[in-house]
Formats: sequence, structure tokens, C-alpha cells
Amino acid sequence: MPDNTFRIKLAIKNIEVHQQIKRILQDISGYEIMAQSDDRRPDLLVFELTPDCDNDFRIIESLLTGNEVGDVFLTSPHADPAILMRAIRIGAKEYFSQPINEAEVKHALKKFKENHKTTEHSLPTRTGQIISVMGSKGGVGTTTVAVNLAVSLSKKPNNHSVALLDMNSLFGEIPLFLEISPKFHWGEITKNIERLDKTFLLNVMTTHSSGIYVLPSPGYLNGHHAPTPEIMNRLLNLMKKIFDYVIIDGGQSTDETTLKVFQMSHELLLISILSLPCLSNTGKILKSFVDLGFVSKDKIKFVINRYMKKNDITLEDAKSSVRHPVFWTIPNDYPTSMAAINQGTPLCDIAPKSVISKNIMNLSQALRPEQPRTEKKRWGFFKQMR
Repeated sequence: MPDNTFRIKLAIKNIEVHQQIKRILQDISGYEIMAQSDDRRPDLLVFELTPDCDNDFRIIESLLTGNEVGDVFLTSPHADPAILMRAIRIGAKEYFSQPINEAEVKHALKKFKENHKTTEHSLPTRTGQIISVMGSKGGVGTTTVAVNLAVSLSKKPNNHSVALLDMNSLFGEIPLFLEISPKFHWGEITKNIERLDKTFLLNVMTTHSSGIYVLPSPGYLNGHHAPTPEIMNRLLNLMKKIFDYVIIDGGQSTDETTLKVFQMSHELLLISILSLPCLSNTGKILKSFVDLGFVSKDKIKFVINRYMKKNDITLEDAKSSVRHPVFWTIPNDYPTSMAAINQGTPLCDIAPKSVISKNIMNLSQALRPEQPRTEKKRWGFFKQMR
């Protein structure tokens, strides 16, 4: 298939709407309408919402985060503002109310083409996994976990490529943890978003001796252009095509941009320690994310850092307080952790045989992000929709 041809899959149950959009596509060059039995990855999915919108949104979000589709257009006979907002949150690019406005669809298809440059479209298709790390409050070791998880993933077999992104706009400390002096930060991308492609991104990032690519935050107030949800959507979609893993230090921010990042993540590690204030914050964050529909509960991995067996608060107490199972515990090893931070060296380099180093390496294995939960069998759902 030529580079300037885009594959389109239609998941539309309404026969009249299906035929109308099909005719529009046939009148425009550069689009290939895929058969329902075709299991290739579509560049664009046009999806009709059913009365069971909750299930539809779960499926669409899973397809997008698993990189099984490029973009998604939605259509529905109902123009409910709440549905429109939810469609925007999960990353749908267009929403067509029914009956279909032909000019509106043609305009959306034209914009879709303009937004997909040949250079990006021709990148090898990857299903890079995004893992965000968030602290339930300051000082719980969020950056320590993010940095050492990224380095551990880079040491796995098969020569995986790993990117580490710092979303702490003012207090980003990743360069200190890795003893690097980056020339650029993500402010270069936000002010030059139209230049963003693989070459520009890799030139902005800094390579650590472990092989990971680092995109730090500005780390100070310098009048830089703050990232928007739209910018992060474009940046992370490109990074998924370049890297096997993208690890994000999300700090403690819960602004709309960070929420977009968490929404696009395959896993969200929510870091806590066994203290009542910290567990209280953890429970509030988790409930807010799930209730507002930003992050599904199964994506959230509750991690206890600085764990000691002899503690007034047990793991069972933590589980009951947060109402979520504890996914992982990282042992308390203050001397080794502080030595690594002060020397700007990853744990696996400064003390490879220590319990905490082995624990982080085992965490990278337990996450198994190289095996996405999404399966091609899910396309069977679309085969039933005509």
C-alpha cells in the first residue's frame, strides 16, 4: 500500500450511516476501506456508539492505548454533552451526530490527512508501553522509582529502548539522579510543536550511559510554553512508535495535562508509604481518577515504598484503607537509596546485589509491559457490527 494511503475500518451498525460514510470515503482518494475480517491495524476507526456507551468507551480506550488503531472518529444518534466530553477525554478526534452531515465528515477526513505527515506515517509500527509513576504526596520516592524502573527495563533482554519523561515542571530532579547535564528540556517541544517528528525529538532528548533517553522538565520558572493535553497526546503517540517503553515521572500533579498523560498510560504506579496521611491521599486520588473516568481501576498499581514488615500499619490495613490491592512493596533501604541519589547513579549500578536493586528489577519483570493485554480477538466485536 502506498505511504499516502490510509486504512479505515468502519464499526457502524446503522446500515444507512455505514453506507453513507462508505460512499464519502470512496469519493476521496487516499483511503482504503478495510474488510471486517481484516486484522491489520487501521489508521482510522469510525465507530458508532451503542446504547451501552460505557462498554464502548472501554473498548475504544483499550484500542488506543494498545496502539491497535491510529485515530478514532465517533458517531451517534445522540448529541449528549456528557458523551461528547467523554469522547474527548479518551482521545477521539471527531464526533458526528446523526443524521450525518456530509460536509462535516469530508472536512474531518481532510484534516486527518493534513495531520498525518508522511514521515510519521512511515515510522515502523510499535506498541510501546507507557508507564506513569505518581506519588500520593511529596517525598514518597516517586522519582527514585521512575528512574530505577527505567534503567532496569533497559537492562532486560532483547535490547529494549526506553525513554524517561519528567512531568515535574518546577521540581524535576531526574538529571540529578542520573548525573547528566541536558542541553534541552520538554519546553523545546512545546514551543516547537509543529516541528515534532522522530529526528527533532531524539535531538532534544539526552542519552544516559545506561542507554535510556531522557526528556527532562525545565526545572525552573523560565516562561516556557506549558504542555497542553493536545501536545502530550501528540508527543506520547510519537514516543510509542519510537520506544518500547516510555516511563513518566508524574510527580504529584493532577492538572488536565497530567491527567491526559495518565489516561494514555498502560499502567499507573501510585506510590505510597505506610502512613495514615499518605494512605488517605492515595485513597482520595484513586477514587477521584476512577469516578471521573480518567483512569480505569485495573490500570492502577498500588505500590508501597520504604516497606518494613514491623510497622504499626499492615499491608492489609493499607488495602482496606485505600480499597485497592497492594501490587508491590519496595523495601526500605535508606543508606543504599541515598547513596545512589547523592552519587547520581542508578541502584543497579551502585549496589547491584542489594535487596532493593533486585526488587526494582523484579518489579520491571512483574509489570511485563512487553505483553499488552489487548488481543486481536477483540476485533471480533467489530465483525459483528457490519
